[in-house]
Amino acid sequence: MTKPKDTMANPALAAAEPMMEWWQKQFSQGATPMARMQLAWMQSMAEAMQFEAEFLKALAKSGQKITHSFEGEPPQTPAEMQERYQQFIKEVTDAQMERMQKAAELSHDFRKCLWEEI
Repeated sequence: MTKPKDTMANPALAAAEPMMEWWQKQFSQGATPMARMQLAWMQSMAEAMQFEAEFLKALAKSGQKITHSFEGEPPQTPAEMQERYQQFIKEVTDAQMERMQKAAELSHDFRKCLWEEI
């Protein structure tokens, strides 16, 4: 007949069990907030990369439109050329402003997430 492997068979284990449970609980609670903060940081970086990709896409579209505008019918007057450039610059400026707004919101959201984790 084998002896049961419980804490009653070994008084030292019985005495240490509450301390081990407490330590395990503290250890797991200590690691979890750090992991959640790291996850929040990684999510915010992923969003920032997405915003940058959207901005680069807008730049590429604008460049493509400029190229197509000169391949097709060329502008007849300097005023027409200026109007086309202003339209393209407006598109790029709007994309940049949207990018900056999202970056500001992202920073605020990231700080909020960090404070929630702390």
